Amino acid sequence: MRTRTAAVALAILLGPLAPVGAAAADDPVVAVVEGEKVLRSELEAALAELPEQYRQLPLAMIYDPLLVRVIDRRLLAKEAERRKLDARPEVQAALARARREVLGDRLLEAAIVEALTPERLQQAYAVARAQPGFAVEEVRARHILVKTEAEAREVIAALAAGADFGKLAKESSIDPSAARTEGDLGFFRRETMVEPFAEVAFALEPGEITREPVQTRFGWHVIRVEERRKAPPTFEAKESELKEQIARETVNALVAELRSKARIERFALDGSPKPN
Repeated sequence: MRTRTAAVALAILLGPLAPVGAAAADDPVVAVVEGEKVLRSELEAALAELPEQYRQLPLAMIYDPLLVRVIDRRLLAKEAERRKLDARPEVQAALARARREVLGDRLLEAAIVEALTPERLQQAYAVARAQPGFAVEEVRARHILVKTEAEAREVIAALAAGADFGKLAKESSIDPSAARTEGDLGFFRRETMVEPFAEVAFALEPGEITREPVQTRFGWHVIRVEERRKAPPTFEAKESELKEQIARETVNALVAELRSKARIERFALDGSPKPN
């Protein structure tokens, strides 16, 4: 199970709740509640707590209901203070826990931001690239796309009789790019194509043409593989993954260092001494 610290690290990568040291101009006042200012960063923090489908939305799209939510929280908190609920021991303990979590999260954020330098990312990419299996298989293929299975079988028969694939693609394919590319799709990876197109294409050898039509949601395909190769993913394709890797490494190293320096005593669930 992923530890909370690792989860926080990944959340930071996706976007800090409020940038460290943000200028006042970047964090304007969005409301005033009983004389207290509500800053935009508080809205951003509330947005980060919503389910994922809402977090993907632009802040402007849900600004009004989110602002109402934040204002209501402020009103509830002020009413709780008026009733002196913050004096209760259990509330004080919860506030102390929240303070520790915020401080810990900020420490992780600062450590990760410091670690995610362009040099560190390039170094991680170089290390990954040197590992066996880093390169992935790619296929360059042509296809002829038609509307019906019968048409696809006619294309296969014409190719078997010696018809030129490129010329036939220009004449018969309903793929809009075929007139320009003669059905050439260039190099692609398995995951970038729909199934079963990808499965069939990666099973063919260079120069081989499908013997049976291949159906996808786009229509019926006749496929010819031109080349196969193994190519390493670009830095840009791996950048997000590398950031996550460095974040985990940074969090794990920081926590391990703090544990090694700290005096820690552990007890059993009932508070009794825990055997080593």
